[in-house]
Amino acid sequence: MNLIFYIASAIAVASSLMAVTRHNAIHALMYLILSLLAVSVIFYILGSPLVAALEVLVYAGAIMVLFIFIVMMLNVGMEEEIEKHWIGPRTWIIPSLLSIALLVIFLIAMKDFSNNTIVNDISPKQVGITLFTKYLLGVEISAMLLLSGIVGSYHLGRQKKKIIHRFMKDEIKNTM
Repeated sequence: MNLIFYIASAIAVASSLMAVTRHNAIHALMYLILSLLAVSVIFYILGSPLVAALEVLVYAGAIMVLFIFIVMMLNVGMEEEIEKHWIGPRTWIIPSLLSIALLVIFLIAMKDFSNNTIVNDISPKQVGITLFTKYLLGVEISAMLLLSGIVGSYHLGRQKKKIIHRFMKDEIKNTM
């Protein structure tokens, strides 16, 4: 189990560093998703399958899809540059290797834990009750922050598109 923990930790650290150092926002978000999946494997290995499932569903699932949607919505004029970089097979080597390594260690961890019974001290019902009673204010504040981020990014992206369209109309008028 220690070897699996160290491999998952190395994948989490490597993909986090790749997420921070990428110039393309979509690539950085993909590495961040891989990092979050590695962290969920670590939680599973440490004996907390509920937290691992919540990590995958909430962070790697919902929030990262939201971030990718916002980045793609604001991505003005970058389509050709992104397509050129995605065509080359060199771009897929590192993410593929990290993903395959993470899949292998997750399968090994599943095989090792299938023989053991894991005793959970907390149930999903208790997590829900705690989130929406004791920590309700924190949940509501984080929901409002996410909503304001979406509205703000949409507003900024919409203004950029208007400026670009206005500029293109002026250029077309000048050429005729």
